[in-house]
Order: sequence, then C-alpha cells, then structure tokens
Amino acid sequence: MINRVILLVIDGLGVGALPDAKEYAGDGTNTLAHLAEAAGGLDLPALESLGLGHVSEIKGLRVMAQPTGCFGRLGFHSRGMDSLLGNWELAGCIVNGDQPDYSNGYPDRLLVELEGLFGRKPLGNRVSAGALVLREFEKEHLSSASPIVWTDGHRTCHVAAHEDLLPSKDLFRLCREARRNLKDAWGIWRVVAHPLSGEAGTWRLSHSRRDFCVEPPNQTMLDLLSRANQILIAVGKTGDLFSARGFTRTVLTDSWTSAFEEVNGMFSRVPRGLIYAGLDVLEGTPVDAAASLHEFDRRLPHLLEQLRPGDLFVLTGDHGQDSRGKHRLPTREYVPVILTGPKLAQGVNLGIRSSAADLGQTIVEALRGDPLPVGESFLDAVQAG
Repeated sequence: MINRVILLVIDGLGVGALPDAKEYAGDGTNTLAHLAEAAGGLDLPALESLGLGHVSEIKGLRVMAQPTGCFGRLGFHSRGMDSLLGNWELAGCIVNGDQPDYSNGYPDRLLVELEGLFGRKPLGNRVSAGALVLREFEKEHLSSASPIVWTDGHRTCHVAAHEDLLPSKDLFRLCREARRNLKDAWGIWRVVAHPLSGEAGTWRLSHSRRDFCVEPPNQTMLDLLSRANQILIAVGKTGDLFSARGFTRTVLTDSWTSAFEEVNGMFSRVPRGLIYAGLDVLEGTPVDAAASLHEFDRRLPHLLEQLRPGDLFVLTGDHGQDSRGKHRLPTREYVPVILTGPKLAQGVNLGIRSSAADLGQTIVEALRGDPLPVGESFLDAVQAG
C-alpha cells in the first residue's frame, strides 16, 4: 500500500519533440540530449541507475541492464507548453482551446492597462528570455523606474523591477492586480513577478519570484486528494501554479537547492499524502544547467535513502526548454517519468504515455482518492514484482 508520494518536477526537463512539435516551431527539440552535447556529456550516476538512459539517448549516460526504477515518457494533450499547463496536466487537468498570440509583443491597449497599474510605461514588450531583455533595458530601467515586461508569446506575462526602485512586496501586489485585470479580456493566465537586486551589470532573475495564476479550469488530483483527507504540501512555485487550491500548506523557496532541502526535511514531518515540489534546476547557460543537474544528481541518493515502505518517489518534468530553441523559451517535448520506492517494481518500462494525466491518475489511485475523469493509471505496473 502506498501511503506517501514524493513528486519532484524539474522545470523544462524535456527528452524529445512531441508529434505535434512542428506546430509550435519545435521540430527536432530535445532538451536533455542537446544540453549533454553542449556540456560535453552528462555524469548522472543516480539518475542513470534509476533508468534515465532508457528514456532518451543522452551523451554520457549508460543504458543500465538492471535499473532500480520504473521509467517512461509522458506526453501532453493541452494546447500550449509552459509550467502552468504542464503541471496542470500532470495533475489531471487538460486544457484545450486556442491560446492568445502575442508573438510580436503586446498591443498598445494592453500596455496602457499595465501603465495604469504601475504608473509608468513598461519597457521591453517582446518575446524573450528574461536574461536577454534585462541586459537590454537595464540602464533605461534604472533611469526611469519603469517595469521591464516580456512574454512567452501566449498566456504568461513576466514583469521585473529592481527592489531599490519598487520593493518586492509592492511588485507582488501590482502583479497580482495585473493578473486579475488581464485574465478575461487578454487571456493572460499567469503574471510572473521578478524582483531584481545587485549592481548594474550583475543583475540576475531573483529566485524569490512569485507566479500569480488563475485556478485550473477543471478538477485536479489535488482537489480529489484533499477530499480524501490527504496531507498535500507544495514546495517552491508549485503552490502558485495551482493558486494554492487543494494544498494543506505551501512552502515558498528562493532556489531549487533550498526546495530540495525542504523536501528532505519533510520525511520526518509529513508521514502521509503528497509532497509536490517544483525545481528550477536547468536555469542559465547550458554549462550552468549541466552543473546544476550534476548537483541535483549528487544530492538525490540521500533523499532516496530516506524512502521507507509505503513511499513512492516520482521524478518528471513539465515541458522542454531546449537551449537551441528560439529565445530559450519552453519547447513542446515529452518529459521523462521515473518512479521508485521500497518493495516496488524495478526495471519496468512504462513506455510512452500519451498524456501526463496518466501520472495524476496513478497518484490518485495510489493515495486512494476518487478517480480523475482523464488519464490511465499505471500503478499496477509499478507495484508488480
């Protein structure tokens, strides 16, 4: 019997283009494979032993004859590719319908809305990775105190301001208001607030960001498990992505390492239910991302050693983020799913699951909640043997 699930979602952990990736200008993407090539290979012995080498051909990773975990790939049915839609589908909420198209930036009328909120005309207004637009508008931001705004081209609006010019609590308040104002008329479901600190020329996107999001339009595994009186803990940005709906408690963190350590510390404090953490491991240049992934792999064995009978550990992603893609934005990819736990099956190939909702259905069944209306559980395969 499964009593506790530890779910780690690494942002952007893609392992190959989905069949419809060409519709999203993402044909041929493979985040991990291309990251490994750029870094001269990856050294991930813990993930290797769990079976990651079976999921995708990755430079530096061996295909283990007897992996200790179960492994496979998850696809996505939702129209789009970002952390919001990816995590929602992992939790059993599939979103269809057209997305707004802001591939050329926001129209003037939307900028007027933002100017009315912030009291200054926004800078930037383009599809971009954050680091690029910050460098370009750094001096102008310091002289004008205008917020820097950029977009993923669809449902997410990013807003950054230096803490010396706009304290983080005020930035968070204004971004929360922006999300409310931009939801219906403009189709923006997430406004991400990025406080900036440091001297000119050394800015980095803060890990103390907040994601202000609409609630999932359909029920999720969190709703069902909450009704089943399970303990549900969100770590990192996970709580924000669901507007905290269904969670017993949310824990905000300032880095993926602190989120990882929060999970480590919960083994003795959270005896049952779901610990659901989002980890932004693959940030920065390919070299930086590879170094962080190596650090994650180095930390992983200690976490796995704490698992006890009745625990199910799950590692997956929410979309791809191929460094070869335009603007270094999310890419339309499969993500790996790796599961392990004491007395659970080993070496089971779960194959290619067409929807990430299969994982949500598996977790709901494992923790004895009512079934989701979408997704096919693979719990039997994990428990066999």
